[in-house]
Amino acid sequence: MKVDILAIGSHPDDVELACSGTIAKHIKQGARVAVVDLSKGELGTRGNAELRKEEATRSAEILGISKRVNLGLKDGYFEINEQSLNALIEQIRFFRPEIILCNSVHDRHPDHGRGGDLVSRASFLAGLRKVESKFDAELQEAWRPKAIYRYIQDRWIEPDLIVDISDEWQTKLDSIRAFSSQFYDPNSKEPESPISSKGFFDFLDGRARQFGRIINAEYGEGFNVERSPGVENLLELR
Repeated sequence: MKVDILAIGSHPDDVELACSGTIAKHIKQGARVAVVDLSKGELGTRGNAELRKEEATRSAEILGISKRVNLGLKDGYFEINEQSLNALIEQIRFFRPEIILCNSVHDRHPDHGRGGDLVSRASFLAGLRKVESKFDAELQEAWRPKAIYRYIQDRWIEPDLIVDISDEWQTKLDSIRAFSSQFYDPNSKEPESPISSKGFFDFLDGRARQFGRIINAEYGEGFNVERSPGVENLLELR
């Protein structure tokens, strides 16, 4: 299943919180996008794995994602080892993305930086012909994406590039709110988490406006690059 963009997150909702506006924008432009969640988010303060699976399905429908896969790696404990690398190599070769969006370079949650590093290493290995992986018993061909962009999450990191998501802001919010178990609910009796406070959506709004202001847009999403991107025309850059 060939896609243009493969978005990967350590937990269900990582992608929505950090880069769903970019996803919605590219889907609107005709791109095919798939999502891979590394874990089920079973250690999250609120909700549970089954509920988050249902929420992830709803969010994917809102965004128009072509396919969503959960690798079932152990939340909080997955490591960059042969097992996790091979599981991800299989998905990269299955989807054959042109670009990959993945977790932040470093962040408050240690799964985020480690998840992004796992994706970076698996993407390189997926392009080596002598690394064997199979899907439905068929040997997969080597594939390496053209670029990896690491989205910025909870902690501020100076972005290398910013995508204007002003027209996609409401879609982003709708996709995030699909994960209703994780966010503010005055009737909830579950313990509060860093993202369930009443002011968390104000933070999301402020962060997106901060990114947007840099490029003279209302809202933006920031990314870090693993290599310098190339352009044909400097006049097309903001």
